[in-house]
Amino acid sequence: MKKRPIEAIKNPDKIQNYWLKEKKTVMLLTIFGILYNVGMVARPIYQGKLIDALITRVSFVNLIKLALTFVFVIFMVQFFRYIKRYYVRQFANRTTATMRFMLYNNLLHKKEKELNDKNMGSLMTKTISDVDVCVEGMRKSTTEVFDTGVLFITYLITLLKYDVRITLYACIFIPVAIFIAEKLKKLIFKFTKAYRSQISNISDITYDAIDNAILYRLYGREADNKVIYDKELEDFEKKAIRANVWENAMQPIYNVIAMGGIIFVIIMLGEKVYEGDFTVGEFSAYISIFAIMAVKASRIARLFNTIQKSSVSWNRIKPYLKEYSQIDTYLGKINKKTRVEAKNLYFKYKSEYIIKNLNFVAEENHIIGITGPIGCGKSTLGRIFLGEHDYEGSLLIDNKELRDYSEYERSKIISYLGHNPHLISDTIYNNITLGDDGDITHVLNMVCFDEDLKFMENGIDTLVGNGGVRLSGGQQARIALARTLYHKNKILILDDPFSAVDMNTEKIIIDNLRKYYKDSLILLISHRLSIFKYLTQIILINEDKTLEYGSHYELLTNSKLYNQLYSLQQRKEGDEDE
Repeated sequence: MKKRPIEAIKNPDKIQNYWLKEKKTVMLLTIFGILYNVGMVARPIYQGKLIDALITRVSFVNLIKLALTFVFVIFMVQFFRYIKRYYVRQFANRTTATMRFMLYNNLLHKKEKELNDKNMGSLMTKTISDVDVCVEGMRKSTTEVFDTGVLFITYLITLLKYDVRITLYACIFIPVAIFIAEKLKKLIFKFTKAYRSQISNISDITYDAIDNAILYRLYGREADNKVIYDKELEDFEKKAIRANVWENAMQPIYNVIAMGGIIFVIIMLGEKVYEGDFTVGEFSAYISIFAIMAVKASRIARLFNTIQKSSVSWNRIKPYLKEYSQIDTYLGKINKKTRVEAKNLYFKYKSEYIIKNLNFVAEENHIIGITGPIGCGKSTLGRIFLGEHDYEGSLLIDNKELRDYSEYERSKIISYLGHNPHLISDTIYNNITLGDDGDITHVLNMVCFDEDLKFMENGIDTLVGNGGVRLSGGQQARIALARTLYHKNKILILDDPFSAVDMNTEKIIIDNLRKYYKDSLILLISHRLSIFKYLTQIILINEDKTLEYGSHYELLTNSKLYNQLYSLQQRKEGDEDE
């Protein structure tokens, strides 16, 4: 499973650093951008020469040579354009990947309480949308630097060489168009901000309606919610129209204003043609160059609008652009062979002990089951490994105390899957990779999801919906498990991963873990004991917080509680089979 690492970026909350990160790509697009836009001036010039050649009736051979030169120039200019557009798109794609990776990584390293306190699916949907808008603005502004800035300067210099006085008169209206656009940018920013904010409101209301549809129906709130939704939707439509009108309807006006100088060109240059100072071909070339330059100059105004629109999205996503690996990047020496040892381990909430005097040793290629009655502290034991809770006694990982590992080091050693799948509103692929770039076929097969994909038209690009609402409970659980396995570390902690999975699938997944994850130590927290006979050792937490430790068959023989729990479950499974 090969993954393409995404390089860290320093100060990701400063937008200029994204261009600096892709400096090689930016350098190449700069070279080809200049070649393309400087070459663009050759087209109207050679077009004018062809017109003059036809008027003066040059020889057929010279006409063919001139025509072939014209065609070659056009071909080279378009070739430079293709290369420039390729590198601009490459810059945009890599920047999108970088931003998305940091958003996913930010989610990945949030505390479970933070995830539960927020509608993360809705939040991630909005921020990913903002990433797309922001990067599109960066792409357009990068493109316009050349297609407007460089081209405008090249065309202006060319026109000045033809005639300085006429060019100065002709360009008098261009600054007016730019000035108007610059003054309107605050107004456009205001309308765009209101529009983007209303998108968030509509998203929140929609997700809330889906997540709580049954509850609202039971209490007769559907009609009231529909009234609220219709009102918000009407407000959204008004703000969308207002924002789009101000952003797009002004462009033709800017064009007309910038082209105002064409009157001076026609009158003054026409006089020079009449007097014989200019040829018809030069007149045609000048008119073409000026028209293109004026339209391009008016796009400077449009660029202001695009930047304002993008800045709204940038301000919204900036707080979430945090490169996690920059925090505490030192990773101490860790043994290749995984070993965990608990010595006289205690843990308590306030004054009540949840775990008492736990002692065990586990190594890689072991699957350790953790079970016990509901509320006995099974999940608490798993979360201790995340560093969320302090403990008494000793918990060694590779002969180093757990509390002595930094947060970053723990994230590189331990993978954790809790009760909640925490799926984001994105594709199956992105839910598993969380911004990485790699093949997920292996982990999908591991969790028996390959059969499910056969019934999904878009395969791994299927959208799961907010919180995985478009998937069944079992599918959500297996996607979350696949994500954990894809990002696997030396220690895997799986807290009740099979609660929504049938027993046959559970058995297959366990067999896969035993076969393909021999280089990891797996702690499996579960109340379902049917697969525990395949595990290495089992930790049983009793209701009085005392602990028992042994194999499945040892506990069946020596533990009254374990024997009782296992027998009850076997009897229930037998009844269900009948």
